[in-house]
Amino acid sequence: MRGFIVMAMFVASLAQADSKGYTEVRDLALESAGLAEFVIDAGAGSLVVTGVDGARDITVTATIVIEDKNEEAAQKLIAKRLDLKLERDGDRAKLESGFKSGWGWDANARIDLDIRMPAGLALQVDDGSGSTTITGVTADVLVDDGSGSVQVTTAGSVTVDDGSGSITVSDASGDVYINDGSGSIDIRRVGGSVKIDDGSGSIKVDDVENDLIIVDDGSGSVTYTNVRGAVELDD
Repeated sequence: MRGFIVMAMFVASLAQADSKGYTEVRDLALESAGLAEFVIDAGAGSLVVTGVDGARDITVTATIVIEDKNEEAAQKLIAKRLDLKLERDGDRAKLESGFKSGWGWDANARIDLDIRMPAGLALQVDDGSGSTTITGVTADVLVDDGSGSVQVTTAGSVTVDDGSGSITVSDASGDVYINDGSGSIDIRRVGGSVKIDDGSGSIKVDDVENDLIIVDDGSGSVTYTNVRGAVELDD
């Protein structure tokens, strides 16, 4: 049976001049007891996730930004199109954040997310566009990103499937796997092995405990240092 626990608070509604658009902030929270994984499905907007040792809740601050709309028009659009919810389903928590598209949809809208979560929860992110920053999540991290930079600092194993944008991963205790379309890749201090499949962009790797395997480096320079296992490079 699907459980549903959400606490949402409307913290602020800020209307500005038409040329600047409309901004609204909403807070959501979910108790983390019994959870093993946190799944984020986000559309356009920046995403910042911070793992916190000893945290008992997942907390979300969502800043809704709609450009070139006055307050009345923006609120109508939010009422009709906004999809923002935090749910529990068994041992999994899921956050959905975005706007539903449809006939006549032409708004320049985004939702910027600032999230605090227990450090030991596994994290899975499906992000449409905008920068993604993940810090202090000591469990495994999986990121499927459309466009925008991705930065992961302090994690277990890390998997990033990215369309475009720079990728930085540092201080991963497990393996790191990167599948990247375009953009620079910078990997540092990895406790396992590193495997990279890259379309274009420079690759820099430093301080890897096990192996480094580059399946395809497309175009761009490749540099590596302090790899203590085997090194296999694309010819």
